[in-house]
Amino acid sequence: MKSRLRAWADGLGDVVFPRSCLHCQAVVEPPAGDGAGLRHLCRRCTALVEVVRPPHCLTCGHPYYGAVEGERMCPHCEGLMPEFGEGRTAVLFKGPARTLVIEFKYHGGLYVLEDLAAIFRRAPELLDHVRGAVLVPVPLHPRKARERGYNQAELLATSLAGAAGGGTAVVPLLRRQVDSESQTALDRQARLGSLKNAFALAPGASLTPGQHYILVDDVFTTGSTLNRCAHVLRRAGVLNLDVVTFGHG
Repeated sequence: MKSRLRAWADGLGDVVFPRSCLHCQAVVEPPAGDGAGLRHLCRRCTALVEVVRPPHCLTCGHPYYGAVEGERMCPHCEGLMPEFGEGRTAVLFKGPARTLVIEFKYHGGLYVLEDLAAIFRRAPELLDHVRGAVLVPVPLHPRKARERGYNQAELLATSLAGAAGGGTAVVPLLRRQVDSESQTALDRQARLGSLKNAFALAPGASLTPGQHYILVDDVFTTGSTLNRCAHVLRRAGVLNLDVVTFGHG
């Protein structure tokens, strides 16, 4: 009953005080009930969010375009030498999708989580892949977690688990023990150097080797952070290990 009342109140608020699109600042139309709209993007910008469909790279999740025959090298993760099995991503990290992530990650915009969860629900292949798995968020260093007030990867993992259902769980099995510099402007080689020994198992972490574990992060750029986390879990005995990100770019 409370959830219905809240949805009604939110819908009324959207009519009386229409929202502005985070990406283009146009008016966001009230939801039409068809599931096509997002709450913080206008319909034009919502249509620009590119959900990744097959065929895509099985290491990083980036889509392949055109006809795909036989093996194909992916320029986005060539040379990565992954310590995980498969990689999937929900969307390409560009345009309105990038705006949502930046608002969520750097501007305290926790309110956009409802849109990120809605976008996850538009990626049924990804949801099928994670359903029933243990999702392991990439950890933040305690200093950065205090400054930001939350770990965006953990909140994304929780949203993804809710969208997938089927007993999908979120367990923070890792800790970040080195407060390394921001990885945003670094290439893969520089990232590998700065991330050496950056991650370790969290105190009291309990692992089941045969369980399906999936590392979750916000964006796949070079894959270096995810690969270092995968290295720790592999050394701890995890056999079935994949990665998922919200965006790729």
